[in-house]
Amino acid sequence: MTVGMVKIFPNPDAYREHLERPTGQAGQVERLVHDILERVRLEGDSAVREYTERFDKVRLERFRVPRSELEQAVAYLDPSLKDVWIQAAENIERFHQRQKEDSRLEFFEDGTVLGWKVTPIDRVGVYIPGGTAVYPSSLLMNAIPAQIAGVPRIVVVSPPGADGLPHRDILAVAALLNLDEVYAVGGAQAIGALAFGTETVPHVYKITGPGNQYVAEAKRQVSGEVGIDSIAGPSEILILCDRELDVELIVRDLLSQAEHDTEARAVLITTLPEQARAVARRLEALIPTLPRQEIIQESFARGSGIILVDDVQAGLDLVNEIAPEHLEVLTEDPFALLSGIRNAGAIFLGPNTPEPVGDYFAGPNHTIPTGGRAKFSSPLSVQDFVKKSSVLSYSAARLERESDAIGRFAEREQLFAHAEAVRARVKARAPLPRTPGK
Repeated sequence: MTVGMVKIFPNPDAYREHLERPTGQAGQVERLVHDILERVRLEGDSAVREYTERFDKVRLERFRVPRSELEQAVAYLDPSLKDVWIQAAENIERFHQRQKEDSRLEFFEDGTVLGWKVTPIDRVGVYIPGGTAVYPSSLLMNAIPAQIAGVPRIVVVSPPGADGLPHRDILAVAALLNLDEVYAVGGAQAIGALAFGTETVPHVYKITGPGNQYVAEAKRQVSGEVGIDSIAGPSEILILCDRELDVELIVRDLLSQAEHDTEARAVLITTLPEQARAVARRLEALIPTLPRQEIIQESFARGSGIILVDDVQAGLDLVNEIAPEHLEVLTEDPFALLSGIRNAGAIFLGPNTPEPVGDYFAGPNHTIPTGGRAKFSSPLSVQDFVKKSSVLSYSAARLERESDAIGRFAEREQLFAHAEAVRARVKARAPLPRTPGK
């Protein structure tokens, strides 16, 4: 059933049938991004400069933002807004400090040592979008975990505006976080510059941060050349509800994600048919009055809508199938469902926790897996900015005790040199035979 542009699906199967099939656009984006990356790899700054002029309509002779511009951006800040950003940064830092993990070694009685060593990644690139929307919150969410992890060099890239600089909010947050390596580069060319290095932009070992489909595709293509956090897709919110609530609360939460992108998905799963109709009617009345109405209308034409289910368990099954980026649980007892939620990026429990609380202020990271990837991945964390090395130091006694078992295992796999390497160590440590007569 459709109330104007907002569709009400009578069951989950009807919603599945509605979802659009992939189009040929993905192939076009893939080819374009491949060409951009190859030129950046081969030509460095000159290719980045040309693409910046083509896509951002500004000709830059230098990409790095002077420290003076960062400081000036802070000076322009409204003091009350500065305080808000500082409070948010403190909340984010407090939450992520709990994710730190230290190196650990276990010492055995025979002298063997086993464990792991935690090391920060040497150089990380953080991409922050520009254009129609600006996200200083994304800089907080990406840079603070990297700083807590101990990354010694954090490189920020963000598209330039008409003045040749990234948005002033991005520069101000960078200054507040004491990040002084900021480059006015955006798009797939920025990802290429970070992945391969140019005369100006340094090569990094991992790239994090959100972006449009070209940025996401560029990250996918350079993955392996460098590490990436994830391949971000359009924003998603799924609300599971089985109780009578103020319709306005549900509507506003759906719109908070539908306004992001025409591909965004804002979905209500409800057991209450009258609630479904009331939400649809309110959306129909409200959307034409909103600043980003065209984007929201397209979102509801594509993947957004309302799904009716028979009971909460059916809704929970659908949640785990969809694996949403943001899940709001507005049921009679939301905590009772927590153990049954297996696939969701961020879980917002109860009527006092709208999704923007997580986007901006609470502390948990808002860089969250999309497109069903919450089935196998997690929000950005301190662990994304470190790597672990195994540490092994066998004692002579333990090597001798286990050498036969290791040798048999290796020979079973037809790796005879492996077995001999262990036996050679044991033989080398064996006492030398006594010379006869002495």
